[in-house]
Amino acid sequence: MAQFKIALIVGSNRRESINRKFAQALAKLGGGTLEFKFAQIDDLPLYNQDDEGTLAPSVVRFKSELAAADGILIVTPEHSRSIPAVLKNAIDWGARPWGKNSWTGKVVAVTGTSQGAISTALAQQHLRQILGAQGVVLAGGEAYLQFKPGLIDANDVVTDEGTRGFLKSFLDQFAALVAKLATPSKARNAA
Repeated sequence: MAQFKIALIVGSNRRESINRKFAQALAKLGGGTLEFKFAQIDDLPLYNQDDEGTLAPSVVRFKSELAAADGILIVTPEHSRSIPAVLKNAIDWGARPWGKNSWTGKVVAVTGTSQGAISTALAQQHLRQILGAQGVVLAGGEAYLQFKPGLIDANDVVTDEGTRGFLKSFLDQFAALVAKLATPSKARNAA
């Protein structure tokens, strides 16, 4: 079965982020079809158009990670009914400089978790709006997960069978779209 490279972006720079834990569980759950690589965003400088002439090494690395990916999975918390500043900053760097948008044409899936009943629904809606302007192909399906203690164990396994099945279906739909739209030269056979 073909395996596709997925850049996994966690929209939080908090060390103990529940979204990082959720992302690690998703990577484990989808590991049979998708090869996940976490793309670091917390070291990107604050976007400033004046700095586009000579990109910081962290920006070059991030844009290269996006370019090398067949698809992108973003797992984000919700801050003030929107996306976190660190994630918006990464989106801006990925889109710049003008004419060198690293997002264009990428298949992107969006999810997130919080302890609230509506989870990250508003952040995901806002994120989809922003990404749509970047020329991505947004994967269908929505996954809003209310995080509860014990939902993900110490080995990054989703403990609830129903939730695990739901998330597996979400990842399978994402993988199918990536497989359909990724260029054949990027697809690799699993060992």
